[in-house]
Amino acid sequence: MKIVVFGAGGVGGYFGGRLAQAGLDVTFIARGEHLRAMQRDGLRVESIGGDFSVRPVQASDDAASVGLADAVLVCVKAWQVPAAAQAMLPLIGAETAVVYLGNGIDAPRQLAETLGSGPILGGLCRISAFLAAPGLVRHVGIEPAVVIGELDNRPSQRCERLLQAFQHAGVKAEIPPDIHVAIWQKFLFIAAVSGVGALTRAPLGVIRSLPETRQLLAAALGEIEAVGRACGIALPPEAAARTLAMIDRLPGDILPSMQRDIELGRPSELDAQVGTVVSLGQDVNIPTPVNALIYAALLPQELAARGITAAG
Repeated sequence: MKIVVFGAGGVGGYFGGRLAQAGLDVTFIARGEHLRAMQRDGLRVESIGGDFSVRPVQASDDAASVGLADAVLVCVKAWQVPAAAQAMLPLIGAETAVVYLGNGIDAPRQLAETLGSGPILGGLCRISAFLAAPGLVRHVGIEPAVVIGELDNRPSQRCERLLQAFQHAGVKAEIPPDIHVAIWQKFLFIAAVSGVGALTRAPLGVIRSLPETRQLLAAALGEIEAVGRACGIALPPEAAARTLAMIDRLPGDILPSMQRDIELGRPSELDAQVGTVVSLGQDVNIPTPVNALIYAALLPQELAARGITAAG
């Protein structure tokens, strides 16, 4: 099975590294100094579950040089998905499966606009990892896991093959009964903790401990749950409360990637996470005052990070 990992940051580097370490045929699509470091020195992963490295690494910045893939794991930031879809066209054949493992809920639609609906699977991952230096990924929290499924939830051989590939690599993986529910459960968590974390500039342990910020987090979660239900997603009962209870069990020093990007002054997934909550809320007539406030407060910095000057 020929697997291409499109984007080799925290998510792509960790999961692609595990697959390559297990002997699968894995090629990374990366760029810049990170690509050069992998080509020169291999890929190193520092992990709370045990460090590992892959050397040599198959890596390129040119998808056309790789050839057709059996599976493409899309691991770029949510706002990079449309451009990535164009760049990965040379990888896509009649039997190729494409799955987005990043944050947000809109990537399957965006990928399908360029690649067609046939190759697209639903997916998500659970991990706290980031690119610490060129050629070095650091996994700092959350047991790594991958969830995949056909968008119509039918059983399929391609999902089973991917599932077996991850399991062969020792990665926890599953095909859920409803991939859309699974994606929204992840979205419920990540959009709330990312938004509140980026607004407060505080780690998760502080946010959940202070009564004021805990109330803010609970309110953000409640709004996202209400929007999801109004969008027809069959979230489990008390999804927001269950997510908050899960947050209480996580390491207190976790910083979501959106929060990390915003604190570093980089473009972030603000629109794909908090902005999506607000826009969907407007579409389905569900008020989202907490998420709207978070979005408005963070928007000036997001625009500045993208080099966009608001009219003065």
